[in-house]
Amino acid sequence: MSGRVRSRKEPVSLGWRDVLALVEAVRRAEEVKPSQQAKREVFKDFGILGGRKDPPLTAIFYRVLGRLGILDMVLREVTGVKNVLLLDPHLRAALRVFAELLIFSRGRFRFENPIEVRRRVSAYLSKRSHPYVGMWFWDVLDELREHRPRPSSREEVLMLKYRLPLWYVRRMTELLGGEAEDYFKALNRKPLISVRVNTLKASVDEVVEELRREGKEVVVSKVVPTVLRFEGPYNFDASRLFKDGKIVIQEEAAALAPHILKPRPGEFVVDLAAAPGGKTELMGELMDNKGVIHAFDIDRRRLKRMRELLRRTGVRNVVIHVEDARNAPNILGKGVADKVLVDAPCTSDGTIMKNPDLRWRLMEGEVPKFAQLQYEMLRAALKLVKPGGLILYTTCSALKEEGEDVVARLLRKVGSKVELVELKGPYDEGFMKGTMRAWPHRHGTIGFFYALLRRVR
Repeated sequence: MSGRVRSRKEPVSLGWRDVLALVEAVRRAEEVKPSQQAKREVFKDFGILGGRKDPPLTAIFYRVLGRLGILDMVLREVTGVKNVLLLDPHLRAALRVFAELLIFSRGRFRFENPIEVRRRVSAYLSKRSHPYVGMWFWDVLDELREHRPRPSSREEVLMLKYRLPLWYVRRMTELLGGEAEDYFKALNRKPLISVRVNTLKASVDEVVEELRREGKEVVVSKVVPTVLRFEGPYNFDASRLFKDGKIVIQEEAAALAPHILKPRPGEFVVDLAAAPGGKTELMGELMDNKGVIHAFDIDRRRLKRMRELLRRTGVRNVVIHVEDARNAPNILGKGVADKVLVDAPCTSDGTIMKNPDLRWRLMEGEVPKFAQLQYEMLRAALKLVKPGGLILYTTCSALKEEGEDVVARLLRKVGSKVELVELKGPYDEGFMKGTMRAWPHRHGTIGFFYALLRRVR
């Protein structure tokens, strides 16, 4: 017999403790962010962390999070419950895990003892919620096993295929047309690890050489030459380069922003949404620690990470304000800043490939709220900057409502006070002439929007 025989990967064998660990990890991921931390805590409690079962169970855990909205759609169809958030959290987590295993991961696993798994999970649910919950779960499993999603439109087909909210599929299809599916594919690719060299402590050649000694094939970015990419995994906790502050975790598109704003040594710079500090740190590098950066944020947890980043990298010219950025003109004064960065809070949909569970936290109703906040932050930046000074407005969103529409609104309202400075690359022009966008499917980085504005003299 001629021809090659393709070997089929053996299905993962799951015992009842493995399944309970998955259920508990999915439940805790609702409470603990990032979800990776929740998974690590639970897997440690169950004796799984670092063991033989860790990789396959981690893969299942992320498949559940990556398909969360679709799993919830299935649960609504099977149970008749209109909103699965009304279910007990333990029951909700168990149903999500079993919907993934029985419908979408069929053939990738096998239960070591199916009756034992069913009995143990039912007992777990009865103990943590109500005795009848375990019995109800037992009955629902049979319906889950037989259920098959039946998409009724092209958009629903794309939603199931690319694991994205239906409203987002529709919005991006309207925006990108025939290019939309390429964009959706890119959001589901596993990204390379991206780090930036801290030039205060190391050279690019030095870091590249060290990473290659560690066995990494390093690609140097042509857009930002201090950004390096390589295949994961990479243990940052054990990395001497990371501990010594010689590298910073940052995507190419994000690292480009400070280079567009070009803060110079001795300047007065304001960062209106600074934490966790990657762009602030890079501006400190570009200023060679000379001058001052006033960094505003209200998220104390992210600010804690920012302080650690600045300490590790040796950036010393940052003054941190735990304040709402919209109050910055009242705190610092008006017309005082040479340059202002407004890397505004947004839906962050352009980073889905890095944050798989983010896709199901995207809420259509939140988009106008973000857009209003972004506009108000830009108005604050306009008060802060000197005549002739620059404002860079960025978001990691692909949605026009959080990019071009916000800039257009500002120009309509205060067009006599500000002008758009045309950006001509290195990425593509946005949906407004003079703005710029980075796209995952075109440029191999996160989705990012840029608009550079100048206060009219």
